[in-house]
Amino acid sequence: MTTRDSLETLLTDAGIRDDAIAAVMRVDAIMQQWRRKTAKRELSHRAMTSLGLDIEMAQLDVLFAIAAPAHEFGGATGETMVGTVAERLGIDPSRASRLVAEMVNAGYARRAVSQADARRTVLELTPLGEAVVNAVQAYKWLFLGEFFSGWSAEDVARFVPLIERFTDWTDTTRDETRFAPDIARLAERIAAARAEVEPGP
Repeated sequence: MTTRDSLETLLTDAGIRDDAIAAVMRVDAIMQQWRRKTAKRELSHRAMTSLGLDIEMAQLDVLFAIAAPAHEFGGATGETMVGTVAERLGIDPSRASRLVAEMVNAGYARRAVSQADARRTVLELTPLGEAVVNAVQAYKWLFLGEFFSGWSAEDVARFVPLIERFTDWTDTTRDETRFAPDIARLAERIAAARAEVEPGP
């Protein structure tokens, strides 16, 4: 039995529908390809080069985290602080603090006093920072817009809500107890394979 057959049997025994099994295998392959491509962030790099920006990608991310476009950060509200930037980007607060300081020193962002609490420091984009965020966003949208213009209106209307729905799945808390026996068997296979390659005492 091949590894693929073995995995299909595992999924079937776990109660996964046949059509869902086929979809899982295709989607997983697509996701791996997408991850490798998006990790390079080619479009963003092209935007920065074409626009003559002399900042790093991590610094650009900070500007977007401060701007918090509604379509990207889910309608983020409230004031933005260093901790907010760290949370939005999923990075360590100390790294966020360093990157924010770099953007402030370079004139892309500024510190201001909170309107809600004068003891608190908040972050804002300067006109330069706003210009950069808007330009990079527009650059990417020009090329994505051209790409989707090659799709039918019906395909676009179906695709967008489906990819939003799929993205929501990645944030869903999954209960591993349902598949505890299956996961245990997978762990046992790894242990058995490891025992075959590791020298004995």
